[in-house]
Amino acid sequence: MNERISNEKLRGKIMTADEAAALIPNGAQIGFGGFTGSGYPKELPQALANRIKAAHERGEEFTVNAFTGASTAPELDGALAGVDGMHYRMPYQSDPTLRKKINDGTTLYTDIHLSHSAQLVAEGFMGKLDFAVVEAVRITEDGNIVPTSSVGNNKTYLDMAEKIIIEVNSWQSPDLEGMHDIWNGYLTPPNRPIIPINNVGDRIGDTFLTIDSDKVVAVIETTDRDRNSPFKPIDDDSRAIAGYLLDFYANEVKHGRLPKNLLPLQSGVGNIPNAVLDGLLHSDLENLTSYTEVIQDGMVDLIDAGKLAVASATAFSLSPDYAHNMNENAKNYRKSIVLRPQEISNHPEVIRRLGVLSCNGMIEADIYGNVNSTHVMGTRMMNGIGGSGDFTRNAYISAFVSPSTAKDGAISAIVPMVSHVDHTEHDVMVIITEQGIADLRGLAPRLRAQKIIDNCVHPDFRAQLQEYFDHSLVTSKAKHTPHDLRHSYDWHLNFIENGTMKLSHYR
Repeated sequence: MNERISNEKLRGKIMTADEAAALIPNGAQIGFGGFTGSGYPKELPQALANRIKAAHERGEEFTVNAFTGASTAPELDGALAGVDGMHYRMPYQSDPTLRKKINDGTTLYTDIHLSHSAQLVAEGFMGKLDFAVVEAVRITEDGNIVPTSSVGNNKTYLDMAEKIIIEVNSWQSPDLEGMHDIWNGYLTPPNRPIIPINNVGDRIGDTFLTIDSDKVVAVIETTDRDRNSPFKPIDDDSRAIAGYLLDFYANEVKHGRLPKNLLPLQSGVGNIPNAVLDGLLHSDLENLTSYTEVIQDGMVDLIDAGKLAVASATAFSLSPDYAHNMNENAKNYRKSIVLRPQEISNHPEVIRRLGVLSCNGMIEADIYGNVNSTHVMGTRMMNGIGGSGDFTRNAYISAFVSPSTAKDGAISAIVPMVSHVDHTEHDVMVIITEQGIADLRGLAPRLRAQKIIDNCVHPDFRAQLQEYFDHSLVTSKAKHTPHDLRHSYDWHLNFIENGTMKLSHYR
């Protein structure tokens, strides 16, 4: 580890995870590194969970407030939630154990736009940050930190925390050094300058995180792998959705609204985005760029094929094979990949300037184009809004995608009125399911409704939704956005009561 911990002063802080966990008191506010299962601390959270569990067994109160970049992994979110160790959590999560604790009321959770979360901490709104716990490729001779496979909110947490704990992970490739771009000019208003990014690949900062080494109280040596889950095979629905989106982009190029190499691409994580990337791989498009949150398998394929010139993100979200490839070949990918703090990767100013094309998933959309991306049946938190709002509101063209049904056909993804609104009709330009595409740009509400019903709804629900819309046109006194408020949530209520959104009759 000598070459990984090059600062002599911080080599003197090396200790076990259990020893470091003993430094954290009940009620501590902790900023953890990590984003989408990449670059998160792995040993300290589990040691802290063991300590919390032992305290609870003695009848003692012990919880912490946990801030992260986005989702982490079972070794962090799952471990702490599993022992009822999280009193509060923000800004995004995807762990099933933590999700259960949020929905049963054990853990308080704030779902925050990812571009906003660091600012809330930096301005002191979230209170004093006691600890920053981050993962590093190495500690430099000057005592600075080279990040690993994500940056997330690390910079802000390191700046604001009273104490710092560093996990130096030798599994992470030393060749990641040089891939990161850490800008130190991001300030709170009124001192905030323009972010000087005019092209996706612009580098504006350092390749390391600058820290106050006097704040470091522990250094932990680890060899633990990131949680890299394999992606599901691309199914027919995902290919169909990807095909509609790529055809849409081609039509925009044909009409001169997009350049031949498109504009910078952003996509959420999952099966459909990977299908889109696979479609781009087999297209005749070249010299593509991506300004997004995460680097996925499909982007690596595009780089390898010479089709993706540069990708800017804040983290990797790779399958195990692709993570191994990145570790083995990080030096070769440094020229094509930039990893930035998420307050820069997700910043509205840069997204709007570059003209990003956004594509994100959803739980449901309604007939007027409002989108719910967070709450199942309006009350049960799934994961969170993540960066979808950052990109949707500021994109050159914003798209939402989803299969038209869920739960083996019991749920329709297109409903009369969404049970929770994350993205309003004003921000949603395109909706796509495997049934088709609805380009909503410039359409008045009644025209949007009919286009969504005709193009995006599954046949099993199309007549039912048409009946709702037709009835609303008759019964609603206001004709601009007609709804029958007595029956707007019949579909959701019927699912809760009977396990299906299919109605036996229109109420």
